Amino acid sequence: MKISKHKKTQMKQIKNLFLDELADMYDAEHRIVKALPKLAKAAACEKLKTAFLAHLEETKGHVTNIEQVFQSFGRKAKGKKCESTAGLLKEGGEIANENKGEPTINAALISAAQKVEHYEIASYGCLHEWAALLGNQEAAVLLLSILAQEKAANEKLTELARSGNNREALGGSDEKGAKHESTGKQAANSRRGARPARSTSKKGTLLAR
Repeated sequence: MKISKHKKTQMKQIKNLFLDELADMYDAEHRIVKALPKLAKAAACEKLKTAFLAHLEETKGHVTNIEQVFQSFGRKAKGKKCESTAGLLKEGGEIANENKGEPTINAALISAAQKVEHYEIASYGCLHEWAALLGNQEAAVLLLSILAQEKAANEKLTELARSGNNREALGGSDEKGAKHESTGKQAANSRRGARPARSTSKKGTLLAR
């Protein structure tokens, strides 16, 4: 079936948009590769450090994947300054400095990292759709792989935040709170002459520092 001139023009515009955004993300991934070791060093939680370093290795793979996507379009990989990522990483550095040595440091770092992850998820979601629209299956698969890893990294950060780091920002942990609550209940029961209630609370989920 013959493709109309108008259709060809539309496809060319989408391809240009795709390649422009791909160059944007190529630059973004290089910036993130440099930033993740700094985030890991600033983290006061071993599990968070590990998560940052694990995603660093994935991010290095994303750089390679993007180069393969460029190749699938017959283009040489090139970057264009990603203003959004540069701004988010700069803000993340400022947040890290402002919360250094404070109970809020891990929560702050997770927040900064998730802002970047959300930007990447939105960007790779669009790139994947455009690659499919352009009929490049190889590129679509590579971009879907990156998207899946970015989503998993974001979910991991949410898990770490909920399992202890957000509560640490308050200056304490569930374990301490549970202990104080249990002590208070036992004291009250003692005053009433009753036997102390059996504790049914689960072990605290405060992450190791």
